[in-house]
Amino acid sequence: MTEFPVENPATGEIIAMVADGGPAEARAAVDAAEAAARAWARTPARARSEILHRTFELMLRDREQLAELIVSENGKSPADARGEVAYAAEFFRWYAEEAVRTDGGYGPSPAGGTRTVVTRRPVGIAALVTPWNFPAAMATRKIGPALAAGCTVVLKPAAETPLTALAVARLLTEAGVPGGVVNVVTTTDAGGVVTTWLEDPRVRKISFTGSTRVGQLLLRQAADRVVNASMELGGNAPFVVTADADLDAAVDGAMIAKFRNGGQACTAANRFYVHADVADEFVARLSKRVEALTVGAGGEIGPLISAKAVGGVARLVDSALAAGARVVARAAIPGEGQGHFFPPTVLADVPADAEIVGQEIFGPVAPVVTWHDESELLAWVNASELGLAAYVYAGELQHALRLGEAIDAGMVGINRGLVSDPAAPFGGMKQSGLGREGARDGLNEFTETQYLSIDWPGT
Repeated sequence: MTEFPVENPATGEIIAMVADGGPAEARAAVDAAEAAARAWARTPARARSEILHRTFELMLRDREQLAELIVSENGKSPADARGEVAYAAEFFRWYAEEAVRTDGGYGPSPAGGTRTVVTRRPVGIAALVTPWNFPAAMATRKIGPALAAGCTVVLKPAAETPLTALAVARLLTEAGVPGGVVNVVTTTDAGGVVTTWLEDPRVRKISFTGSTRVGQLLLRQAADRVVNASMELGGNAPFVVTADADLDAAVDGAMIAKFRNGGQACTAANRFYVHADVADEFVARLSKRVEALTVGAGGEIGPLISAKAVGGVARLVDSALAAGARVVARAAIPGEGQGHFFPPTVLADVPADAEIVGQEIFGPVAPVVTWHDESELLAWVNASELGLAAYVYAGELQHALRLGEAIDAGMVGINRGLVSDPAAPFGGMKQSGLGREGARDGLNEFTETQYLSIDWPGT
């Protein structure tokens, strides 16, 4: 089998060579998953729970090594990497607890003569496709509920960051997951591998995190066989600041919502809508914080994932400047030729219809749009076809809640810059996806409902 290189985006150094699988390896992974499926589905929920909890403990044991691996292949800051490992591990703990609480029901038919038993059963072999921006958390957020439900899985991590997925798979094996239950295929031929899975009648579930464009293609393929599909797709999160908001809290939240992972998150604040009465002050405070950021390998802000990503962000900024925006703050970046860095940037006077407002930036750029009228604000906010996350900062809680409920987004942070939580349903509206991950909802995504109608004479 051929191999492909894994690059450190902060230095350009090749840090590993990884097996480059294709359709043959994809089929072999399904073969292994099929061989293990019946036994795993019949494994008592308590036993599955204990394995998941052991994996949680092993991730905490190896948290520093896992964080270092994420820094090396993804480029994110050490603090962000440690935070991701802790977050990723929590999915194993949460689903260890949920595994033993499978829903069901029993009751008489209203017409009499029968009793109804409702159960949930594993959906079957699940194909999991994860992105590069959170290589640990995106894997555990899918593997955890799938195993808790009794499914076996085939996983394709992103070619940019396969090492973390392989490390998580090794920990699952150490924790006691039987052979064939979790199968990882690393590849540069994503289309060939995933198409092989979607065309295989043994695969009954596809769970994908990535761009809306790719998600649309996978949904078309899944429709041919009516494969159960969960899609966590693109975002264009608005960050709304009202006239009476606590500006210190709003700036703190903006630094998290925008600059966590260098802005390379589907939940990242993408467009800032700040009321005219406080816009200048908000921009001044945010600019001061952004200019103080340290950028570089090991800094607060790491590199973007590739040179192509840097070019895409630069193009959006240039387009905004041509439309009348202005740069009010920029952090310093390392010298030329030292990785794929883009300077954290604040843009003011951004037109509401600027391209950078309508496109997912996926980089450390904060474009600020000034608003006056709330009805116009909501029209701007909801004009996007994407509706994953949003953030609202307002002085009056009821006002913040009213705004949050009026925004077309699956998740809204109210006076906080972080929405992700293993115990909460993660997912979006409109073209941001289908289904939910996390919480009880995430477990149900890997099950199918079955009811048994029992003859009950004499009633």
